[in-house]
Amino acid sequence: MTSSLRLETITPDNVDAACRLRVRPEQEDFVAPVAWSLAEAYANGETAWPRLIFDADELVGFVMGGFDPQSPVDVFRCGIWRLNIAAGQQGRGYGRFAVESVCAEARRRGQDRVTVLWLAGEHGPEQFYLRLGFRPTGQEIHGQIVGELLLAER
Repeated sequence: MTSSLRLETITPDNVDAACRLRVRPEQEDFVAPVAWSLAEAYANGETAWPRLIFDADELVGFVMGGFDPQSPVDVFRCGIWRLNIAAGQQGRGYGRFAVESVCAEARRRGQDRVTVLWLAGEHGPEQFYLRLGFRPTGQEIHGQIVGELLLAER
């Protein structure tokens, strides 16, 4: 991983490029488009944490964390809501960087657990999240598997 990787907030200058970001066609059923995620972030402005992933000056992905420590549903207190890596950029460590960045933000906010939801399927993200240390909790929400990564001893 190079030091040229960084996260940026969404601005009027980069929102068009963000909305044009596309995953591989076979992954489209597993993750919402960035434009949809940005609408969700706008509607959940207090808890959503949307960021663009850049390698130098090239947009390579999008990640959105969610931080709502008061949520009555523990799965939604601290987690990864979306992760979209551009079709031609996958397999280069950008997804790992995004997950590690959300985890760093979670630690900064005093959280010790990060959750993620995924749909099972051949082109889904399950193996990616398992390789990063997430473990299924046994819960399902809206047909999605709930995974968790413990950041510190409880």
